[in-house]
Amino acid sequence: MKPWVYEGQEVNSIEDVPKGATGFIYLISNVEGKCYIGKKSLYSTVTRKPLKGTKSKRKVTKQSKWQEYCSSNKYFKQLEPWEIVDRTIIEFAYTKKHLSFIETEALFSLQVLRNPMSKNRNIGGKWFPADIPGNKKE
Repeated sequence: MKPWVYEGQEVNSIEDVPKGATGFIYLISNVEGKCYIGKKSLYSTVTRKPLKGTKSKRKVTKQSKWQEYCSSNKYFKQLEPWEIVDRTIIEFAYTKKHLSFIETEALFSLQVLRNPMSKNRNIGGKWFPADIPGNKKE
């Protein structure tokens, strides 16, 4: 699978990520030119059983499998690794809220709902291609 690329540099490990970053916005594309913009957290929080003799559940933060991550989009999930030609990190985020904001900002500014090659089908579950008067996207 192609490596993640940010500003022309490969991002292969957590050491290649800016200090304090918690996630990133990405653009992924395939051999047909279809693309998808999404977000990925670098860390995930897992809840574990309480230790013996205590009642509080434990929260453990661990690094997600972002290096192998392809996409949350059904179309891109079913592709073979060689069919994905580009995995670009658009911007890093430093909080969960920042991650959601920059994803939404990128989706609107890159006009994914108007682009027929984009596999993004909505923005935030609130805006759809059909909501845009005169939109030709299916």
